Amino acid sequence: MENTAFIALGSNIGNRYDYLAKAIENLAKHPKIQLVKTSSVYETDPVGYEEQDLFLNMVVEIQTEWSALELLDFCLEVELELGRKREIVWGPRTIDLDILLYNQENIQSEKLIIPHPRMLERNFVMIPLSEIRPDIIIPNIEKPLKAWIKELANKEGVRIWKRKNGEDVFEPIGN
Repeated sequence: MENTAFIALGSNIGNRYDYLAKAIENLAKHPKIQLVKTSSVYETDPVGYEEQDLFLNMVVEIQTEWSALELLDFCLEVELELGRKREIVWGPRTIDLDILLYNQENIQSEKLIIPHPRMLERNFVMIPLSEIRPDIIIPNIEKPLKAWIKELANKEGVRIWKRKNGEDVFEPIGN
């Protein structure tokens, strides 16, 4: 597996934890994906459209043979399989999978922008990402993620929900 990607997962409908688990299972069982690391699970306040339930969010690191666009297509398939409906921008969802980073590439296409264009504004993404890879340098940002996190003005609205305690919340499933 030659490519490293970081994917943010979020859910705020139904059994939120179960949707995260099913999404990770779908990622991990695919032969072109290897699950490397998972963050703790965080409960977070909604952003944008605020009249909705709290989210569970986390980040996973994977290795894949796929291109970034192939990975995006698979993430969209997983969302659809798990009942994702796109009715309200930033609205409630059973599951959301967003590719945050793909190698150290800058990608600009109609379908995909990497690094994720709003990741630096979203503590619910940055905090779990910094948990699993604090030294990563995000393309176009000239400092490690852990330094960026220290400068966050407001870390409110992001609470640990299920801590890893040194072990992955979701054990990687063999491919």
